[in-house]
Amino acid sequence: MKKVSTWLKNIRPLKVLTVFLAGIFLFLTQACGAPGVATQPPQPDAQSPYSKRYDPTKDYPLSSPAGGMNNFSDVEPRGRLDEKAANDRADALAKNAQRNIEQKGIDSPEQYGRNYKQGTPFGERVKNLGEDVGSSADELREGVVKGTQRGIENLKGNTQNAAEDLAKNVQRGAEDAGKNVQRTAEDAGKAVKRTVRDVD
Repeated sequence: MKKVSTWLKNIRPLKVLTVFLAGIFLFLTQACGAPGVATQPPQPDAQSPYSKRYDPTKDYPLSSPAGGMNNFSDVEPRGRLDEKAANDRADALAKNAQRNIEQKGIDSPEQYGRNYKQGTPFGERVKNLGEDVGSSADELREGVVKGTQRGIENLKGNTQNAAEDLAKNVQRGAEDAGKNVQRTAEDAGKAVKRTVRDVD
């Protein structure tokens, strides 16, 4: 009880008044301050109940009946643009391939017919075909020879590197063995000296 009475005697009225005023100030600033988080959200302008409103379901086209087992297309409606783009790309690639065939000089059936009508001798046509096959065979032979030479050079380099590595590894092993024998001998000598000292 004495502790409580001494504590009450030590409290100064000025300290109590300061704490009370600080609490009131804090309460008033929070309660009467500018609108903060607890304000109402802004309300849209008043609209007629009969005005047209945004409907998010109208953004996606619905599938139209296309026949088949389920009476609808197997392609998603939004994917039709992708399908059209893929078809356009395929057509462009086919046209590009046809253009490449025409530019590379591959004979079409019409050209064969013109050559035959113009009188290009059969022997010359066979000769042209033989030259094409011959040049292709020469290119293939050169490619095989170059690849073989490159492979032999790689094999030579690999075997030389392996031999050098083996020699280095053997040399390192011999050095390590010599060092280990020397250390063992030194350790044995030290052990003998310790034993002789301990006996004396």
